[in-house]
Amino acid sequence: MSGQQADGLPSKYNPTEVEKGRYDFWVKGKFFEATGDEQKEPYTIVIPPPNVTGKLHLGHAWDTTMQDTLARMKRMQGYDVLWLPGMDHAGIATQSVVERKLREEGTSKYDLGREKFLETVWDWKEEYAGFIREQWGKLGLGVDYSRERFTMDEGLSDAVQEVFIKLYEKGLIYRGEYIINWDPLTKTALSDIEVIYEEVQGKFYHMRYPIKDSEETIEIATTRPETMLGDTAVAVHPDDERYQHLIGKKVILPIVGREIEIVADDYVDMEFGSGAVKITPAHDPNDFEIGNRHSLERVLVMHEDGTMNKNAGKYEGLDRFECRKQIVKDLQASEVLFEIEDHTHQVGHSERSGAVVEPYLSTQWFVHMQPLADQAVELQKDAEEKVNFVPERFERTYLHWMENIRDWCISRQLWWGHRIPAWYHKETGEVYVGKEAPADIDNWKQDDDVLDTWFSSALWPFSTMGWPDEDAEDFKRYFPTDALVTGYDIIFFWVARMIFQSLEFTGKKPFNDVLIHGLIRAEDGKKMSKSLNNGVDPMDVIDKYGADALRYFLLTSSSPGQDVRFNWSNVESTWNFANKVWNASRFALMNMENMTYEDIDLSGEKSLADEWILSRLNETIDKVTLNTDKYEFGEAGRYLYNFIWDDFCDWYIEMAKIPLYGEDEEAKKMTRSVLAHVLDQTMRMLHPFMPFITEEIWQQLPHEGESITVAKWPEVEPAYNNEEAVMQMDRLVSIIRSVRNIRAEVDTPMSREIRLFIRVESEEIVQELAGNKTYLTRFCNPSELVIDTTADPQEESMTAVVTGAEIFLPLEGLIDFEKEIARLEKELEKWNSEVERVVNKLGNEGFINKAPEKLVEAERQKEKEYMHKRDVVQERLNELKK
Repeated sequence: MSGQQADGLPSKYNPTEVEKGRYDFWVKGKFFEATGDEQKEPYTIVIPPPNVTGKLHLGHAWDTTMQDTLARMKRMQGYDVLWLPGMDHAGIATQSVVERKLREEGTSKYDLGREKFLETVWDWKEEYAGFIREQWGKLGLGVDYSRERFTMDEGLSDAVQEVFIKLYEKGLIYRGEYIINWDPLTKTALSDIEVIYEEVQGKFYHMRYPIKDSEETIEIATTRPETMLGDTAVAVHPDDERYQHLIGKKVILPIVGREIEIVADDYVDMEFGSGAVKITPAHDPNDFEIGNRHSLERVLVMHEDGTMNKNAGKYEGLDRFECRKQIVKDLQASEVLFEIEDHTHQVGHSERSGAVVEPYLSTQWFVHMQPLADQAVELQKDAEEKVNFVPERFERTYLHWMENIRDWCISRQLWWGHRIPAWYHKETGEVYVGKEAPADIDNWKQDDDVLDTWFSSALWPFSTMGWPDEDAEDFKRYFPTDALVTGYDIIFFWVARMIFQSLEFTGKKPFNDVLIHGLIRAEDGKKMSKSLNNGVDPMDVIDKYGADALRYFLLTSSSPGQDVRFNWSNVESTWNFANKVWNASRFALMNMENMTYEDIDLSGEKSLADEWILSRLNETIDKVTLNTDKYEFGEAGRYLYNFIWDDFCDWYIEMAKIPLYGEDEEAKKMTRSVLAHVLDQTMRMLHPFMPFITEEIWQQLPHEGESITVAKWPEVEPAYNNEEAVMQMDRLVSIIRSVRNIRAEVDTPMSREIRLFIRVESEEIVQELAGNKTYLTRFCNPSELVIDTTADPQEESMTAVVTGAEIFLPLEGLIDFEKEIARLEKELEKWNSEVERVVNKLGNEGFINKAPEKLVEAERQKEKEYMHKRDVVQERLNELKK
């Protein structure tokens, strides 16, 4: 470190220098490792595993910073803390990245084959996992690396197979042909919550299908005309009188020429459109159900990549959207299509690739959700046992989803992931499910698909602890966990699934509390996204302002459940706060030269400032601890900020200079002890929020122990509670502030002495202020100081009122009357000119009639403001000229 040393601290705060090497010191010291000490109460947090694609986003920085704050505080409070780190294999995202890399190299996964491709992905994972750890280190996350897990490591893979097999044996996992959400770009199935609905300006295509052996037609409408090639029926409502004579008759499907039946089904809404709907069982979930009820054929007209297949006839090979254009032209030419109507509707897009999702008939694996959801809903009825959502309103969000659950499609058409432990007999088609392959393996073929990434993530809280071995030491000691921190955008993806899987397989909830935070948005409130190019890399923020500034910004910029708008100036403000802490600490350390921990002695006589700061320290410890325990990090940070900036830096340090630079050695000794104690306790409180700077400062303070990370959390010392000292100090501060405000009002610098009269309500207050005259003299600079119950200068004075006292500053000597009158007359001239200008502008009809109303209103506001300022100056002048 460069710069002038102040007992070890450089003169200038440089976060890059402060943070360099500190994380390695913590990790090598094993300060973050859970001890298993039976004398300590366990406290467990499991990290939301980032996907192993290399880059942590601000959202992950936010929830891990909150978890780190909890872990650090609980560790200092004496808990046996386990904060378990790990990473998610992120099936679709990771495979997409690696495939893109292969394409750039001129090859593909098919060229490599499954085994070689997976070796390539594992190599890639090892490289990028290192980047994740490096970023955790830059953030200062105090995780237990000795227990790091990965969703595809051996233990977790065993847990995944165990869960799949047990659910299959209970009939809760099944394989079936259903309409699923299909991503044609990544060529894989998606669960319902992996589909993002966006408003799209589309079209409604109105067509007339001819009735067989009749001149009649029946009108239908669709937003996806390319799917008509797979129509196998037209449906009407059984009570719709318009179509009674057509039920059971045949329709000739245009272009295709296939005969399809008109069926009656209660699903049809008679009031919507024509009251008749085309039925495409292979390409619509509702049509699929209607098809089942009427035993309709399922005609699939697309390939997995979204191009049309042989069932599309002459359109085979066309992309689905190109097919739409061609088929519309052909339908118009044949006069089947008679109207195209603009139509705004919600269209599903893949959360991963952004592709328009295709409802697609496919054979997939599903979890039968209702029994699992029912027990999760039942848990929330028990006030003592339920998972506590913070804020509570998110429990309603969670329950609404669970109470309206649909079966979960868990198979994905990928190679990277947990391969489904199912084999099919090559001759009989028999299905075998188990951990080991069948004995006569040559007669069997394993399912090519893998499980949805969220299937393994749902087991994260207990699989990482050694389950399914229920005798595993970590599982017995640290599960269930205490707290999860995550964003509201993955309540359904992850939180809900962890709860129902944990209840099913351990009989316990996975965590006591789940703290839900919002999203980090761009400064304009828009969601951060690659397409808008408005994202912010947390590592860039750290490089510019340091991890402590980023952490404090993330922790204090919002209350639970609320979104945060990222703002560089706000991060800079937190850096300014860190800089304030640094400079105050340097001053304190410069006055602690050669001081040891044993030298700290608070048992002697203390000044009012000493008594006050110790009492305020107690209050701050109480508020910070209480609010952090309630996950109100913003409130905890506000109490810390106010205590450090206002009480400690602005007042106590300034008052401490009196004894520190004085001749009274006992007072000096006590002040040094109070400074050391308060700074030590403050650094401990601030440590979970700003770990790097606090460790650096604490190491320079007189202290015991190797690291602040394992120092004892501050506790309220009842002996230091002193309401009288707080009341007296509040009065003293109010008097000093009032005098400073009056000086500023009349432009009288602190260097000029003033006469000060303080009239108080009682003799007790006279004695109180007289006993602290040193402070009034130092901070008010009076040439004459009178404190009495009858104090009155008997002349024109500036005044102020505070609790228990009235303050008088005689104008004589406070200001130079001639100079002040000249200054005010010049200012009056300025405001007269401004008033005249704005009045003339508002009197101009051309301006009033042509200018935007917003601009006219702004000028009217200026008129009021300028007139008020002119009147204030005029009034002040009149007073001085009396």
